[in-house]
Amino acid sequence: MFQIQKWGNSLGIRIPKTLAMKVGLEEGSEVDLGIEDGHLVIKSKSKTLDELLSQITQDNLHTEIQTGDPQGREVW
Repeated sequence: MFQIQKWGNSLGIRIPKTLAMKVGLEEGSEVDLGIEDGHLVIKSKSKTLDELLSQITQDNLHTEIQTGDPQGREVW
């Protein structure tokens, strides 16, 4: 059971680290809050293609790899 607490002029709930890790949340993660069928729902915010592409750098860019000659239906 979790307890809702006052945070400034708002209310807050702490998310245990084990639960956050299971759904890929970490400090600074953006989420959307909504109500579905009378329940408070927290969803990870989906990133746009532009946001994902902006994370590509020279350090994490994958280079082309050679996998050998075409095989079977790969032959054109």
